[in-house]
Amino acid sequence: MMQHLLVLPVLLPLLSGLLMLVKRDATRLPRRGIALVSTALLVVVTVIMVLESRSGEISYYALGDWQPPFGIILVLDRLSALMVCLTSILALGSVAYACAGDDRKGSNFHGLFQLQLMGINGAFLTGDLFNLFVFFEVLLIASYSLLMHGGGKDRTQAGFHYVALNLAGSAMFLIALGVLYGTLGTLNMADMAQRVAMLDVDRLGLVEAGAFLLLVVFGLKAAILPLYFWLPRAYASAPAPVAALFAIMTKVGIYAILRVYTLIFGESAGELANFVQPWLWWFALATLALGGVGVLSARDLRTQVAYLIIISVGTLLVGVSMNREAPIAALLYYMIHTTLVSGGLFLLADAISEQRGKAGARIVPGRGVTQPSLLGFFYFLGAVTVIGLPPLSGAIGKALLLDSAQPGEQMWLWPLLLLSSLAGIVAMGRSGSTIFWKAKPGDSDGPRLQPAMLAGLILLLGASPVLSLLAGPITEFTDASATQLLDPGQYAQSILLQNATGDGS
Repeated sequence: MMQHLLVLPVLLPLLSGLLMLVKRDATRLPRRGIALVSTALLVVVTVIMVLESRSGEISYYALGDWQPPFGIILVLDRLSALMVCLTSILALGSVAYACAGDDRKGSNFHGLFQLQLMGINGAFLTGDLFNLFVFFEVLLIASYSLLMHGGGKDRTQAGFHYVALNLAGSAMFLIALGVLYGTLGTLNMADMAQRVAMLDVDRLGLVEAGAFLLLVVFGLKAAILPLYFWLPRAYASAPAPVAALFAIMTKVGIYAILRVYTLIFGESAGELANFVQPWLWWFALATLALGGVGVLSARDLRTQVAYLIIISVGTLLVGVSMNREAPIAALLYYMIHTTLVSGGLFLLADAISEQRGKAGARIVPGRGVTQPSLLGFFYFLGAVTVIGLPPLSGAIGKALLLDSAQPGEQMWLWPLLLLSSLAGIVAMGRSGSTIFWKAKPGDSDGPRLQPAMLAGLILLLGASPVLSLLAGPITEFTDASATQLLDPGQYAQSILLQNATGDGS
């Protein structure tokens, strides 16, 4: 039974999503029940996968028993286990919040949500570049509909830009795959890693061009400067549970860069070893800087949180570009923190907007919130942790990253990361004082938090104190994950050697 565990993060949301899409005449309550049970089971499955991956063994599941490098495989190592577990926890908080009423604003919300989960999990688990493209398309198609869930002019316009840019990205992805397959003869990542190391000199240019095209595609998904301009409007316009799940979408791009450019184009890639890292370093710093400018200029809470995500993208990419165990381990810890807290802040912005009436999420004096103490506490918790103030997880993640920088990197990273944190403090302080302290007197009769909304907020924003308390075992796991990631030989041998000896799943 355990050998089939690896396929469940893809199979479980696929089956539950199709069930809810086919049963369109079913009442809403069973759909909510199916969505909650399915997502909770996914959390259990992915936690077991994390525990299984702690042994350091890399295993794979060959669909249809077609062995690599020819068939479709799903690969379990520490990094993929961590990412699917993170996704499932974020999804559970988002689904719980949606069950308070956001799912009523359009049709097929829960079915599409599960299909997007399937695409995200598949992207994290796949061991093949073509199937990475397939899972990208699955999650994107579902996200197109979820972004416009409930309708409205702003969502339609933001959705159009989002769709157009991602269609262009998909076309570039296919071109890159064609170039790489034509030169290397394979798209299995373990097999590609071995063939790149033995590449003829006359094919280096084509492979390098294909790799750069992939970097543009992954950079678009991750929202790297100058490819991030679609993100603030799309995330600010999306329904709150959708925007919360979208917090993991940029991490799919970060994960793809981390996986491809350490495994295929890492230390053992010969002439192409680590050739994108210098590019990533400067793009990461620029993204970090302009994210700080954006968060100061935001005029509503949702846009502010979107720019905080861009700051986190720049921070994560800095760790990727340093390409050593310590910064990669630091970015993995920071990734857990920023994904959950950013998702929780989107939910909180929606709860504040609902209670403020016409003022909504705009950072202007207006009617006060119905539950100032409760929402004020959540806002304070989210603000303190997202901007990196001690003793919560944001401070730990940033401290680990700053500590991992070498002297030549410190002169760039330290001022930019600290200034972006200062920008976050100023922005979040201004927003909190305007919304909670400058509220106009009068009745505050907006809808109170329902239990499902409260559960989603507690799960996501409450993750930060838990991450701080468990920082020891979590950093131990992320350290081991970074070590494993930077050993592409172990990955390739675990996939191809197991197949040769008949030991694969």
